[in-house]
Amino acid sequence: MNNATASVSSERIWEEEILPKLHEYIRIPNKSPAFEPDWKKKGDMDKAVRLIAGWCESQSKHIPGLKVEVVTLKNEKGEERTPVIYMEIPGTGDDTVVLYGHLDKQPEMTGWRAGLSPWEPVREGDKLFGRGGADDGYSAFASLAAIRLLKEQGVPHARCVVLIEACEESGSYDLPAYIEHLAPRIGKASLVVCLDSGCANYEQLWMTTSLRGLVSGNLRVDILNEGVHSGDASGIVPSSFRILRQVLSRVEDEQTGRIRIDGLQVHIPQARREQAAAVAEVLGEEVYSKFPWVSGSRPVTVDRAEQILNRTWRPALSVTGVEGMPALGSAGNVLRPYTAVKLSMRIPPRVDPKAAIQALKQTLEADPPYGAKVTFEGEKASAGWDAPPLETWLEKATHEASNAFFGKPFMAMGEGGTIPFMEMLGRRFPSAQFLITGVLGPNSNAHGPNEFLHIPTGKKLTCCVASVLSAHFSR
Repeated sequence: MNNATASVSSERIWEEEILPKLHEYIRIPNKSPAFEPDWKKKGDMDKAVRLIAGWCESQSKHIPGLKVEVVTLKNEKGEERTPVIYMEIPGTGDDTVVLYGHLDKQPEMTGWRAGLSPWEPVREGDKLFGRGGADDGYSAFASLAAIRLLKEQGVPHARCVVLIEACEESGSYDLPAYIEHLAPRIGKASLVVCLDSGCANYEQLWMTTSLRGLVSGNLRVDILNEGVHSGDASGIVPSSFRILRQVLSRVEDEQTGRIRIDGLQVHIPQARREQAAAVAEVLGEEVYSKFPWVSGSRPVTVDRAEQILNRTWRPALSVTGVEGMPALGSAGNVLRPYTAVKLSMRIPPRVDPKAAIQALKQTLEADPPYGAKVTFEGEKASAGWDAPPLETWLEKATHEASNAFFGKPFMAMGEGGTIPFMEMLGRRFPSAQFLITGVLGPNSNAHGPNEFLHIPTGKKLTCCVASVLSAHFSR
């Protein structure tokens, strides 16, 4: 592949075709079903599917033999599952590459700065702001654009299958049914490319070598049947919030953040420790400075390699929602009857998510203080993933691609997020190699306010994927 020609073509495709469509896509509030149970009735998910599938179909004039299909299955109750866009691109030989992304979005989130909003795209220089552009609306466009770069130059590649799901932000609970249904058509893949991950900077190609899993659920503490005057009851009736603090301390050391449940810990492989040390050396303060810290605040440890391991190979608890507490302006002198919080526990690779949920439930509910009613109802349970050893051809290909299009060698590290599809494919294709990468770099803030797509990274990443596809064929 002529790298200079590919760069010029990627620039043109992104500016003239992909970015205008991403503007349209950002305007669609196609929230994942966990956040919009009436997704089918509202129609936004179907609208996003039509938009992306329509553009993909238009690429048949550039990609001969391209087939695009929207596949919809039903669940055990006869209800429609979230759809999957399934694409096939003929190649040379009998090998197969699977390229993956998703099109569903996280909810709006508060805190967007003046002039920005989740559902209105705004381009400021190299950044395209709006919900879902980087996570992960660009993936379908970039996947086909990479293949198109090869077609334009007549560079051979293996048969490609592109899967774009619509349930990833809800834990991909619909995806296993589709993988089983489509398995005969997918075939046996020797390479999986996923464009739903992150990059630690925008200066080189980043490969994700591991992903944490996720278990979440709702913890509720009830102590009264109704609220009572705090002056009358406090000192006699324990606060539901204090009880909640007590049971959470069984799970997490509030001084250090360390998770106290042994079953949620794993041995960290030496190779991953070495990767973390190498990344810490390259990134320096960027390991933690990328976050929007309040003035004077600091990370949980000053050791940058340990910071990386904390976010990739150790469990961590976040409280992401609360019920039973009125807003400050409406908070009277009342001892509230209950407090409920949503817990999000990131678990290391190799931890069974179902066992993790059970361990959380047992730890939180056992011997409730003051005889209060303490309940934990698990919701999501997604496994983490650890990549197989990197084969020589892929290590060489990623180095060459990163140097060619970013001007620096590629870097490898784990990510703290979850992509359930990777664990599914890892089990189905145990001998496959994985290129897990993405555009979610410093301050891109997926899931939060002011999410943005770094446009130059998207353009360069498209070229890198094309380069790796070429190297895969000629390996």
